[in-house]
Formats: sequence, C-alpha cells, structure tokens
Amino acid sequence: MKALVLNKVCDLTTTSEPLLLVSLPIPEPGNDEILIKVSTCGVCHTELDEIEGRTISMLPVIPGHQIIGYVEKTGRLVHSVKKGDRIGVGWIWWACGKCVYCKLGFENLCKGFLATGRDVNGGYAEYMIAKENFIYPIPEIFSDEEAAPLLCAGAIGYRSLKLSRINDGDNL
Repeated sequence: MKALVLNKVCDLTTTSEPLLLVSLPIPEPGNDEILIKVSTCGVCHTELDEIEGRTISMLPVIPGHQIIGYVEKTGRLVHSVKKGDRIGVGWIWWACGKCVYCKLGFENLCKGFLATGRDVNGGYAEYMIAKENFIYPIPEIFSDEEAAPLLCAGAIGYRSLKLSRINDGDNL
C-alpha cells in the first residue's frame, strides 16, 4: 500500500516536504481490530503539531485522524461491522474503558490513551487498522469528504456544546 510517513520532527519554515511517500505492506487486523480501506482522510492542524514536534509522536508514523473508509477485513472477535460497511475513525484510537476518566467519558485523559495518526498509524494511507470500540458508522447523508472533518472539528464542537450543558434556545 502507499502511505505518507513522518520519519522525523521537521521545521516547516525550512522543510517543504515533511512526509515521505512510501510503499508498505497492508497491515493485518488483530482479534478486535478492523482493516479499513481509506477513501478520505481530512487534514487537521494537529498534523502540523506532530510534524513540528509540539505533540509527542511515535516515529515513524502515518498521520491522519479524520478517516472515512470501508471495512476490508475484520479480526475474529469483531461483530459490529462487516466487509463493505462505511465507517469513520477519529482521534481516539484506543482507551482502556475502565479508568475513572474513561467511565466519565473523558477517554482522552486515560493514561493508556492512544491517538490515531500519532501513537498508531493513521489515515494518510490506502489502508489502516482501527479498534472495533472506536469506529463510527457514517450516515449516507454525508459524502466521505463532508463526513471526515466531523471526526475531529465536529466532535470537538459537539463535545464542547454538550459540556456547556446549554439548553435548546439558549445563547452559546
């Protein structure tokens, strides 16, 4: 598969091509994982933070966390999706689900939290792996290109709105 890989932290004022186009083997999903054929991956400011070293990243890494794709293959324990289903993957690739933060809905604060495209390979590739518990069905009302940003900017806006506890008709 073709993928864009970040191999090292770069200064974008002196580097115009921080990502390298490479050929890699198609990854194999684990028991609770899904192999996704990526159709669209949005671009986020977080990728700039990764490239310039403002957020800790494993290197090398395939960036990208606003992914829309189609189920290609599932691990043996995956039961919620089947080949061909359209799904999305956002910033949270994995969290434990058991700690106080996860139980309160703050998975991004989990000590074991893994970020898509930062701690594990993301969507700037033809294929990627995702955990079954952190994928989202994408309604047909959205095109792939319309849905991708909802997995980051849309999720942040929605979460902020919910945390504000605003009522219908109130000003935000």
